[in-house]
Amino acid sequence: MTHGYQPTDTGAHAGPSDPAWPAAPYGVPQQRVTEPEPEPAAAEPPAPASAPKKPGRDRYLDLLRSIALVRVVVYHLFGWAWLTVLFPSMGVMFALAGSLMARSLKRPAWGVIRGRVRRLLPPLWVFSAVALAMMFAGGWNPVKDPDHGGTWGLVDLINYIVPIGAPPFPWSIGSKSGLLEDTWAVQAAGVLWYLRAYLWFVVASPLLLWAFRRAPWPTLLAPLGLTAVVGTGIVTIPGETGNAVTDFAVYGSCWVLGMAHHDGFLAKIPRYVAVSCAALVMAFGLWWASGHLGPDGWDLNDIPLAQATWSFGFVVILLQYSPSWQELPGRLAKWDKLVTLSNNRAVTIYLWHNLLIMATVPILDRLYELPFMQDERATAALDSTYMIWMFFLVWPLIGLTILAVGWVEDIAAKRSPRLWPNGTKKTKPRRRNTPRAGHRAK
Repeated sequence: MTHGYQPTDTGAHAGPSDPAWPAAPYGVPQQRVTEPEPEPAAAEPPAPASAPKKPGRDRYLDLLRSIALVRVVVYHLFGWAWLTVLFPSMGVMFALAGSLMARSLKRPAWGVIRGRVRRLLPPLWVFSAVALAMMFAGGWNPVKDPDHGGTWGLVDLINYIVPIGAPPFPWSIGSKSGLLEDTWAVQAAGVLWYLRAYLWFVVASPLLLWAFRRAPWPTLLAPLGLTAVVGTGIVTIPGETGNAVTDFAVYGSCWVLGMAHHDGFLAKIPRYVAVSCAALVMAFGLWWASGHLGPDGWDLNDIPLAQATWSFGFVVILLQYSPSWQELPGRLAKWDKLVTLSNNRAVTIYLWHNLLIMATVPILDRLYELPFMQDERATAALDSTYMIWMFFLVWPLIGLTILAVGWVEDIAAKRSPRLWPNGTKKTKPRRRNTPRAGHRAK
């Protein structure tokens, strides 16, 4: 099944510190007054027992999203299976999105769902227009495609507009010696599984939040139980429907964990209890993975139950230690602008990164044509460091894509378009005072 998990060979967060979260009071220690008691008439009103918390983004959660995006790009470039264990990005991203959704559901559910879908679709349409144009230009005909042929091939194209299912794409297009490798369409369209899962979670969120607030533990753990059924072969659902159900089950508990974090449910659990239980769940995930290794070894994307349990425990620990920064502290502060930019353009980065990784290949291949590269040592040096050069080149390409189409995210969110939203405020030049008539300027 194609989930965009394959390396190149290849939804948002919220919490008590989110800017839209109502200001929550925190206790303010009272100072003892040592002066004589004033006259009743002159008595000042007592100091409030609490003060509102400063509004502002939760920079810890912003940082988590940025790390998750970087990890996704690195994984799809190098294909290192151990990255899925080191940092389960998709579980983290779904948890942050679930937290944001819980915050938004203070408003009427239909309006919230419509708003989330509106923010998602325009960036998808831009990506789909480019990807489909390239596929059609390469000679792909969905009607004659052996895997998606006939009328259903055309009907499935709707998933490039509204990602309710899996979009069709050719498994091989062009040639291996062409500008892009012949599997580029698989890698480019494979990432759309995330948008499909996100859309399903958004639609299900009112029911999930309602269920969680009435039966928190069953709602939190039910997706893990569902994964044990549909993700281990006990029950097999064929086709893309099975893939969609499995994705929903694998990351469902992470989504609900985000809701639990938003509601303060996790904060009520003693940290040592939460961390200890999370560690046991993660240990089970690794144990299960050890006996069910896939074609890429310890790649948890190929082992649904291991992915679900490892991601669940990992997210519990991250949210339990959530410091709710309003500013990035210490040395992290130097990354503030990049963290802000990546959060403002998360959908753009995720949608385009796989296609941009592949675009680095024809660019780097031009290096072999340079005069000083005709030496065997120079060619061998480039061959041995090719992947590293791809890594360094993909980020400027991502930056150019942000400039070119990232502003669509602002339009989708009903904001003024911004080319490079990294949090830098433009200062307007001060107006120079001109001397009035009848007065000399000094």
